[in-house]
Amino acid sequence: MPANLRTCLFAIALCLGASLPSAAADAAEPTIGQQLEGVLFWPQAERDAQFRRMYERFPSDRATHGTQVHALPAGKPLVVEGSDEAAQLAGYMAKYHVAGVMVLQDGRVRLERYALGFGPTQRWISFSVAKSVTSVLLGIALQQGDIRSMNDRLGRYIPELRGSAYADVTVEQLLTMTSGVRWNEDYDDAKSDVAQMYLGACVDGEAHVLSYLKKLPRQWPAGTHWNYNTAETDLLGILVQRATHRSLAAYLSETVWKPYGMASDAYWIKDECDGSDTGGSGLSATLGDYARLGQFMLDGGRVAGRPVIAKAWLAGATRRHAATGAPDRGYGFLWWTDADGSYAAIGIFGQMVYVDPARKLVIAQVASWPAATSKELVAGRRAFVAAVKRAVDAERKP
Repeated sequence: MPANLRTCLFAIALCLGASLPSAAADAAEPTIGQQLEGVLFWPQAERDAQFRRMYERFPSDRATHGTQVHALPAGKPLVVEGSDEAAQLAGYMAKYHVAGVMVLQDGRVRLERYALGFGPTQRWISFSVAKSVTSVLLGIALQQGDIRSMNDRLGRYIPELRGSAYADVTVEQLLTMTSGVRWNEDYDDAKSDVAQMYLGACVDGEAHVLSYLKKLPRQWPAGTHWNYNTAETDLLGILVQRATHRSLAAYLSETVWKPYGMASDAYWIKDECDGSDTGGSGLSATLGDYARLGQFMLDGGRVAGRPVIAKAWLAGATRRHAATGAPDRGYGFLWWTDADGSYAAIGIFGQMVYVDPARKLVIAQVASWPAATSKELVAGRRAFVAAVKRAVDAERKP
């Protein structure tokens, strides 16, 4: 049986929960990488049930929490869209398969709801929210001197990239997704790069993305064109791990999770080839700790009043560096930016940590959207965020 056909059969079987013929099953079992790619095509019931168990299904590293917990005291209940908030919120959550929503203002919980049998002690996969967390960890490594400068070339930290299109790409260009290397991030296309990057066999003990990315050609001059690329944030994760000599989970625990006071352990999925944590996805945490992450950002990346992130990172992380095709949206250092000064960590299937400094507001959401993304789904989430902002603004009116 040709390898590509066998891979397709495995993906179909994984998505549908079917059994392969014994001869095909004996030929090769689905690899961890094939199973991860199959997640993009899971049916709805699988997403609803399994997004809370991803760290149990896939090899993961644990980011342990500490003994001190950053309290999230109850605030005045927030009334969204008039008096029928409960019914409207329930309708929004049901339509978009939202498992949990938490709204903080001034560090207090104004709104907290759960659905799909999900609860406050359970964890949910964040997908690309992890990209923004990896970026934060790079900012901390820059502050601690493990990474010298955002102008450094990637080859300095990852020698395997020397001789590839990535050799002279800078850390900052990787942070802004302006490497200029060719990449296709179409989640609905089984032949796209994002659907293929974990499928190959392990080569020389390298992470999947290293083997995949170093073969890709340049399409634009570095720094001139924004192109969304999940594999490049896996690459950024490798850079942070090489520079700090720690896994992303261990470094997250040491620098944020314990000192800031997250309430529960988090987990980060590992690459099957080299055991590194996948910087572009794979972080699972509780809804409350996602909200605390947003509050950490709103607090200026401070722990006990002391900044732990480099000034150079803080100055650029949530500022628009690249246009994204939407007139009111931009891209910073792996954080999405809005024209009003708000910014967000956003993941496929509806994950979000949204920070609005002007309103001292944090909105955390976990979900299992019916598709990885679409204009309709994104519009629904943005409408909900807008409704929360209107509710906050309405309280200020005399």
